[in-house]
Amino acid sequence: EVQVVESGGGSVQAGGSLRLSCAASGFSFDGFAMGWFRQASGTEREFVSTISWSSASIKYADSVKGRFTTYRDNDKNTVYLQMNNLQPEDTAVYYCASTLLWSDSEKEYDYWGQGTKVTVSS
Repeated sequence: EVQVVESGGGSVQAGGSLRLSCAASGFSFDGFAMGWFRQASGTEREFVSTISWSSASIKYADSVKGRFTTYRDNDKNTVYLQMNNLQPEDTAVYYCASTLLWSDSEKEYDYWGQGTKVTVSS
């Protein structure tokens, strides 16, 4: 059974930090790129970051460059999103997903977690 489970969300004031984790099982984690997406209330889901299986290729949305960092530990089947200097505009449900194609397009991702909520207050 394929499982992708996010954790680490919560509430923080502007300027604070959070680290999200995504634990995967049921597929060959080492062979998949892992992406992060987010969806704010009343908006469409948007791309945040993606990291290849080897960590050689990483891409971030312009809105989070310089503030967010994604990295992975293949031995633990886990990918992380370190979020620094959070702003109210970052408030959203954050989703982790896997793909064989390393893409910023959500339609290319095969397996999705249930999401973890991040709330940033001013």
